[in-house]
Amino acid sequence: MEKKIDYIKIENDKFKKEFSLVLRQIKRYNKIAIFRHIMPDFDALGTQFGLATWIKENFPDKDVKILGDNHVTFTPRGLFPETDKVNDSWFEDFLAIIVDVGDKKRIADPRFEKAKYTIKIDHHPETDKIFDLAITDTTKAAASELVANMLISFKDYKLSEIAAKYLYIALVGDSGRFMYSSTTPHTFKVASYLLKTGIKITSIYALMYEKNVADLEVTKFILNNYKVSPHGVAYYVLTNDDLIKLDLTSERGKENVNLFSNIKGINIWCSITEDITEPCFRISIRTRDYVINGVASEFKGGGHAQASGCQIKDLTELDTFINRLDELIVTGK
Repeated sequence: MEKKIDYIKIENDKFKKEFSLVLRQIKRYNKIAIFRHIMPDFDALGTQFGLATWIKENFPDKDVKILGDNHVTFTPRGLFPETDKVNDSWFEDFLAIIVDVGDKKRIADPRFEKAKYTIKIDHHPETDKIFDLAITDTTKAAASELVANMLISFKDYKLSEIAAKYLYIALVGDSGRFMYSSTTPHTFKVASYLLKTGIKITSIYALMYEKNVADLEVTKFILNNYKVSPHGVAYYVLTNDDLIKLDLTSERGKENVNLFSNIKGINIWCSITEDITEPCFRISIRTRDYVINGVASEFKGGGHAQASGCQIKDLTELDTFINRLDELIVTGK
């Protein structure tokens, strides 16, 4: 009989010292602020609210703040509560916990730098070594996967249904509903623990992926205008004029990138959206089978092996970028 593997314990053992230190600091500080990255997605907000909820419920005397703008570009309004508005005078002798961001420049509220002690928990490659404690595991599908494992390992404390719901939303969002290659047995084990709290996944999915009629117009435009390269790079371009016609913000340009994720013959798929504030064209890249973050780094970007972002100055560079992805498909590098 195959030996049963306790994936939660394996991760707990790997970060036992760090997890214990996180708990120690939570107990130590009366004021705790949870930070995440700008333009938050499901993982950023779900991890942030999940962790904050867990702290509030297990340490009701703590003053816990959830910081960052109330940005709803990548998550439906109503899925998460509003973040806290906090005066500068609050930021004295507090603990800062930063989730789902490895780059200091992308932290949504710069006041984390005023913290007495800083903790970062993340699954992105670490670019800034400025934190008192950094727990980083790039093998995880989501930051919430690592945070949830930590909270599950704290046996003397409860993980409520509401905290689990936020963490589950985060896990589903960054794993692509468990379809990305970053999904592992550990990912499913964490999900099973969260499900045991009683969360209702049908209502969660309905809220996460709800669309309206205007969204159909965007999808129609993309399907009428996408292109595919000789070696299977599918991409669509949204210029500023297109965004105006579609009543779409630049940030939302990448929302439909996964329209091409399950199409036979398409190996890599991209959204290419103009941002006149830079100015540049921002690119989101996705794939099943190739390591794309190296190419992304060649075009002022980076990210995960199969989900990355980058940019080009203008559309005169587009052919060079697409050709580079074709080269990756042909040569593997």
